[in-house]
Amino acid sequence: MNKNIKVLKFGGTSLGTPEARAQAAMRVISAKEQGFSPVVVVSAIGRKGSPYATDSLIQELKDIDPTTKPDAREMDLLLACGEILSAVIFSQTLRSLGHPAVSFRGGQAGIRTDGVYGNARIVSINPKRVFEVIEEGNIPVICGFQGIFVPEDGPPGGELTTLGRGGSDTTAAAMGAALSASAVEIFTDVDGVKTADPDFVPTAPTLRRVSYEEVAEIAHLGAKVLHPRAAEVAMNFKIPLWVKNTFGQDEGTEIVSSSEVTGRRVTGVTHSGKLVYLEFDLKNAPEAHRAKLQSCVYSMMARYGVNLFMINLSPSSIGFAVPRSQYPMVEDLLDGLVAPINEGEIAIYMLQIGAKLSKEAETQAELLKPLGELRSVPLALTENCTMISLVGYDFIQQPSVFYDVLSSLHDNQIPVLQTTNSELSLSCLIPESEMERAVSILHRRFDLAKTR
Repeated sequence: MNKNIKVLKFGGTSLGTPEARAQAAMRVISAKEQGFSPVVVVSAIGRKGSPYATDSLIQELKDIDPTTKPDAREMDLLLACGEILSAVIFSQTLRSLGHPAVSFRGGQAGIRTDGVYGNARIVSINPKRVFEVIEEGNIPVICGFQGIFVPEDGPPGGELTTLGRGGSDTTAAAMGAALSASAVEIFTDVDGVKTADPDFVPTAPTLRRVSYEEVAEIAHLGAKVLHPRAAEVAMNFKIPLWVKNTFGQDEGTEIVSSSEVTGRRVTGVTHSGKLVYLEFDLKNAPEAHRAKLQSCVYSMMARYGVNLFMINLSPSSIGFAVPRSQYPMVEDLLDGLVAPINEGEIAIYMLQIGAKLSKEAETQAELLKPLGELRSVPLALTENCTMISLVGYDFIQQPSVFYDVLSSLHDNQIPVLQTTNSELSLSCLIPESEMERAVSILHRRFDLAKTR
């Protein structure tokens, strides 16, 4: 059997119209004519607003009754329909061009996941049927974003699960690993990984080669070009990974091992979405209680799947930013939250957002009066902010970088509200209104227009 397999993944914009699907199909046919055995992974057709896009399907369910939260299992069943429709339509497109194809749900392709609805992780892949289809001369077209959970004592056939946002990228990388593919190519509507958002910096060049670690960092920090899980899977299995444009002839970006990326350099400037920053004042708590309070807050955020950015710890406070879209849930969870602690001395703490107690918090305080003193943990809010990040391989730790970033923003009257860093990035919390200007300033300051 020909094992020269190449996995080609197409996002929603690459499949949104008959014309786009025809161009995507020609990419697949071209790979076949070059001697590869192509395996296709597809996302749902189109983006928000399109009738079969993931966001549109979610809205259909929520519109039934906005006050009734959809069941997670039922939501996964509905969302999987977007990729199923896409796979069948793309298979038919290939057949209409003279190339037989067979569509697969994730479970039919052998993808097994854990049982976490809405954000499952792939635990194993048995691609036996996919290999058979290739051997028969057909092109497998696999639904991204989904798999199947089979509990030991569960129902026949298992439970359909979805992998969370960006899950089709992960499907492609994982299938590439399972099939020992020669390459995985992620097709989208941009030429590859760029040094900045082209909406903010129209002249931002396409990076020809980046490391797995860099592209995972870029994705974690807000860039939508590739899901970080996909980069991590490809890195673990040493699979050559590409990001290319379905609609152009640009060679795209090759994602490789860090040993193949030479020289200290800045990779790019990224930006997150809209954020709300929360800072918790722990001065009212003795030192012995602060770790318990921190644990209470962070475990609550983890339990409800809240994404945290700009995490900051100090002896008398903690702080982090959350997406504005998640803030209403965070407010419900934290405002008036009661934390009894018995470490050395017994104390009851209550978290309070803002200077004035909400009605809910007032009610909590009144009910707790018979138990003794109630200690307040004030939460200060900074709204309408965002995060910009400088990403660089073996560069960010240089002493001058921090100064150059802060002085560049300061010289242009852009306030920096908070900073954080990692081995590969330096991030600044700034007012949302300054996001586009800040990205352009840092792009110029580090001369990224010349990066290749």
